Amino acid sequence: MLAGCGGGGQQQQSEAPSTPPAETSEQPSETKEWSPPVRSDRDPIPKEELKIGVILIHDENSGYDMAHIEGILGAIEQLGISKDQVIFKYNIPEDETAYDTAVDLAEQGCHIIISNSYGHQSHMMAAAAEYPDIIFVASTGDTAALEPVDNVVNLFPYTFQSRYVSGVVAGMKLKQLMDEGLVTDPYVGYVGAYPYAEVVSGYTAFFLGIRSIVPDAHMDVQYTNSWYDPVAEAEAANALMARGAVIIGQHADSTGAPSAVQAALDSGKTVYCVGYNIDMRSVAPKAALTSAQNNWAALYAQVLEKMITGEAMPADLSGGYEIGAVQISPLGDSCAPGTAEKVAEVEEALKNGTMHVFDTANYTVNGEKVTSFLAIDLDGDFVGDVGEAIRDGIFYESTLRSAPYFSLRIDGIKELN
Repeated sequence: MLAGCGGGGQQQQSEAPSTPPAETSEQPSETKEWSPPVRSDRDPIPKEELKIGVILIHDENSGYDMAHIEGILGAIEQLGISKDQVIFKYNIPEDETAYDTAVDLAEQGCHIIISNSYGHQSHMMAAAAEYPDIIFVASTGDTAALEPVDNVVNLFPYTFQSRYVSGVVAGMKLKQLMDEGLVTDPYVGYVGAYPYAEVVSGYTAFFLGIRSIVPDAHMDVQYTNSWYDPVAEAEAANALMARGAVIIGQHADSTGAPSAVQAALDSGKTVYCVGYNIDMRSVAPKAALTSAQNNWAALYAQVLEKMITGEAMPADLSGGYEIGAVQISPLGDSCAPGTAEKVAEVEEALKNGTMHVFDTANYTVNGEKVTSFLAIDLDGDFVGDVGEAIRDGIFYESTLRSAPYFSLRIDGIKELN
């Protein structure tokens, strides 16, 4: 049995070894409990007076950013807030520009300012310290609970759930291909952006979904070291297909990988893909099986509603199928028979809590079952200090902190770079 130490942010994970060693906890987990900070109610803001600022890393040409834009628009429609009350700032890099943009939005009278990229976080926190009456939401960030101020929020949906379901879709297709004798090696490829916990959590969930259908499936991961690089993503997909991968998954924000898979399918290869963020059938009409998607509106509506009611704002906010925060896109024409019924079964099990993506009975690390994992890094040394993530054999992802912290490298998955 192994006890792994996790914790740390996504940037921190990028600096950690690609396969961090599992370590034995030196103290009983009971001494390492973690509780998020308790915050007070704030003055309510009349709905018609609420002014919202939104900072985006790219624009609508990025599937990831488009999902956030749709999330904001969906949330304000749900709450009856006018589009005129929202100021969007596009293509804001993860440098001092993010701070300047946040300050600009604060000076324009925004009551809440939302950013959508991890690299915006430190700049948002700096601005938050100067504007204590404004709420700053760093989506995908991970430090809000540790900050000395209480006007900061992190939020992130249970993307690992929709990735698991998209893996089930891929597994159904893989099994069909094997049953028909078209594939003998259940080899899967995955185009990942960075070796951060967010990506590791996602591809592991995807793989576990596949392996729930095809138990001997194995997967390689090729990183592009960019969140958005259509050329690099296509090249990574082509490299994985050249190695024999017949299913290509992705955690990168462009259509590069599915476009490459569609071209390969058109050339006669047997290969299909699962996308992210958006429905990829527009660029891969025959190759795309489905995409894992986030419904950011489910989370944005909650924080905006708390602005209106004055209810205390949590440091972290997350959720999955049970609140409609995640989903998969419509199934492609190439999906295996019975996929829709299987998806419905799995989604219902995730929704009612009878299935858990990271049940430790379903994976091992270096041949051993994992029994302990500390999720929260308090001192920035890239090792979890508090917050036991495993209880009763279940690794509870994104419950101690909204940003993913599952960074275990499980057996059956190999990182190529």
